Amino acid sequence: MALTKEETIIGFIGTGVMGRSMAAHLIRAGYQVAVYNRTKASAADLINMGAAWQDTIAELAAKSKVVITMVGYPKDVEEVYFGEKGILNHAKEGSYFIDMTTSSPDLAQRIYAKAKAKGMHALDAPVSGGDIGAKEARLAIMVGGDEGDFQEILPIFEIMGKNIVLQGNAGAGQHTKMCNQIAIASNMIGVCEAMAYAQKAGLKPETVLKSIETGAAASFSLSNLAPRMLANNYAPGFYVKHFIKDMTIALNSAKQMGLLTPGLELAKTLYEKLAENGEENSGTQALFKLYLEQNGQ
Repeated sequence: MALTKEETIIGFIGTGVMGRSMAAHLIRAGYQVAVYNRTKASAADLINMGAAWQDTIAELAAKSKVVITMVGYPKDVEEVYFGEKGILNHAKEGSYFIDMTTSSPDLAQRIYAKAKAKGMHALDAPVSGGDIGAKEARLAIMVGGDEGDFQEILPIFEIMGKNIVLQGNAGAGQHTKMCNQIAIASNMIGVCEAMAYAQKAGLKPETVLKSIETGAAASFSLSNLAPRMLANNYAPGFYVKHFIKDMTIALNSAKQMGLLTPGLELAKTLYEKLAENGEENSGTQALFKLYLEQNGQ
């Protein structure tokens, strides 16, 4: 039976920088949305839009046909799904679970297996696009799970994103997100070094950007994060601490496969140094501060 907008309650867990915008799009699209977050204040805007606040995850899971999770770390995903008061112990048979957190492929497979054993459906669907992509509903959504479940949930994905691809079985979405984060990791090093070079050479970095952001060097980070670096805007579109978490997952997965990733290892080392300098809650573009410091700028 197809999920109808009128009868489907979507439970949304995790209303942080990105989750808040994603849930807001669902409300605007006409869905009934229930929300839970560790800090209720973070969900205040959504509640004002009409979302129904839930005091516990168990309460949210019991009343929702579809549950979307967008939390911080794999340990949070583990607690939200497998905890005594978690989703899997309180959702109804036939429910759909969509974990959009960037988490481990192994955990995604465990959630899928447990859900299937209970007559429920699970997809891992991490996203890319940062705070801008979330606000503008143009996230890239990388999905792992069954084809039938993907097709059932696709109309919901289309409210939050533009590039939506089923990558394979459970865990495939998370593996794809690791590819994404690996590409970003080395790219961010390049963007920071390019901007530091421009400054050291006496050029105007903003003018340099005009020349290089549309050529072979073009990237999301160059077009969207380099301007923030140059404006000393280090507010988080994506937290340093969460990027370190993602790189750790990617490194662990790569080692399990026997894959060497020296660029990723270097990026993780630099970001860990940045976090040690007190920047763990800054945006990933704050890596530029290390280059300014090292070059006496």
